Amino acid sequence: MPELTTQVLNLLATEPKLRPADMARRLSVPEWQLVSRLPSELIFTLPGIHGQTILEQVAEWGRVTTIMEVAGSVFEVKASLPKGRVGYGYYNLFGEPGQLHGHLKLDAIANISLQSKPHRGNEAYAIVFYDTDGDCIFKIYLGRDEQGTLFPEQVVAFNALKELKNV
Repeated sequence: MPELTTQVLNLLATEPKLRPADMARRLSVPEWQLVSRLPSELIFTLPGIHGQTILEQVAEWGRVTTIMEVAGSVFEVKASLPKGRVGYGYYNLFGEPGQLHGHLKLDAIANISLQSKPHRGNEAYAIVFYDTDGDCIFKIYLGRDEQGTLFPEQVVAFNALKELKNV
């Protein structure tokens, strides 16, 4: 077993609540390099070419939490992902007030991970998009109701994304 894989598995065993981003920082590796070594029951990987398909599907799911981390700061948008359209080399999101708005460079997405790893003691599911350097571009966590319960239809839809591997 390669040394990094051993380090990742040891860190997971000793600190299972540690987020993949924090694990990567601890081991001084890009997040994708770490994530691609986590056990398959926690992580399912897809090539970046599925980015637009995933975004189009997630736009039908209802409220999710989109997260961007920049220089140690964490920004969150809790709303449905707006539908987008391709133009001028970007996937353009034109959200309503309160929704995400912006322009995503689709060809910058090299890899995607579907993460089923508990977060802060709660069941959590995230779709994470990585660039060619292995750094996280952004994350989409499945939504929760007012009691903090995951939307079950989103969990089903999340798991169905794994079928993209066969496309």
